[in-house]
Amino acid sequence: MNQELIRIVDNIARDKNIDRESIFQDLESAMISAAKKHFGKTDIEADIRVTIDRQTGDMVAFKDDQQIDIKQLGRIPAQTAKQVMIQKIKADERQSVYDEFVERKGEIVSGIVIRYEGGSLVVNINNRTEAVLPRSEQISGQSHHVSERIRCLILDVRESSSQVKIILSRTHPDFIRRLFELEVPEVAEGIIEIKALAREAGYRTKIAVLSSDPKVDAVGACVGVRGSRIKNIVDELGGEKIDIVRWNESSHELIANALMPAKCTQVALCFELGGATVVVPEDQLSLAIGKHGQNVRLAARLTDWDIDILTPEEYNQEVERLTSGLKDVEGLDDTFIDKLIALGIISVLDLAEIGAEPLINEIGLQPEMAEKVIHLAEDLARKQTSESAPTIAESLLVEQTEKTKPQQDDNP
Repeated sequence: MNQELIRIVDNIARDKNIDRESIFQDLESAMISAAKKHFGKTDIEADIRVTIDRQTGDMVAFKDDQQIDIKQLGRIPAQTAKQVMIQKIKADERQSVYDEFVERKGEIVSGIVIRYEGGSLVVNINNRTEAVLPRSEQISGQSHHVSERIRCLILDVRESSSQVKIILSRTHPDFIRRLFELEVPEVAEGIIEIKALAREAGYRTKIAVLSSDPKVDAVGACVGVRGSRIKNIVDELGGEKIDIVRWNESSHELIANALMPAKCTQVALCFELGGATVVVPEDQLSLAIGKHGQNVRLAARLTDWDIDILTPEEYNQEVERLTSGLKDVEGLDDTFIDKLIALGIISVLDLAEIGAEPLINEIGLQPEMAEKVIHLAEDLARKQTSESAPTIAESLLVEQTEKTKPQQDDNP
């Protein structure tokens, strides 16, 4: 009985998370390779078999059905067996790591930063596996140091001939989803559903939530008592702002919610163009647009609508321009402009872009009249574009001049 062999196999299986049977098979293959190395010069075609008893560890070897003593093969075959065994154990370990983590893609793991490699972080997870957090997947503005514990999303698992590469991420939107599942029990249990999420990592995230239980307030549950739950997530993200809004099947309501904290007075949807025109008070304009356009950009991604924000004055100007441009067209009744606005078309640019088909199908114009209206709108749009071009160029010139203007010295 060879209990020493059994103990070694059990230790390797436990430490490297390898199936015990695979190790025994590797040992048998290694012994066969050693025997072939020993007998290869004299009998290349020899049939060599090695069997290890899984319970006792006893090893039996046969060459052409005649039992041989595996211990008498010599030093060089033993070295061959050792090399084969090392290679096979490493291959089994790679396969074990791949099988484990490929099933865990999309999960959050915790690990220890062990070193930097050219901007990428190498993170030790579960004490035996290294993973990589590339620079592109690190949150902008955050820095990490060696020995720091860090939480990341398993983004991808790739297998190569020499290693398994586990790619981590802290910028992927699903990282936010998993953090909410960890911090908000109602999300993990499925009572609250994250319907949509838009993120600019390190800066701001918008998330739309819906509760399946009328007794549970989706937004309140995600925020927590005095903001305790959302604070834990914000701290994990290094201060990234998170806006939690209510999901609504109505696109009008959803867009208005997505632009919060700005308050909207009117939302016009144009399904043909996939665009929404949102009217906000003058004092809410900068809030609706956000810093560097971030608020409206994230709202557009969250709702899947192209959002154009106007003040009441700008909205009225566009409608007036549309009305005055079409007022002289014979055959159009007084309600035509109202019907266009109901379709979400509030400018000649929108009208020129949608083409004649919606006017025929939705409003009921004759094809000839629809084509006439579109041609006129295209002319008006070209004229409006040419008139606005110098203004835009002048604004850019002024902005560039301000940037290049030398700073005046305040000292006398």
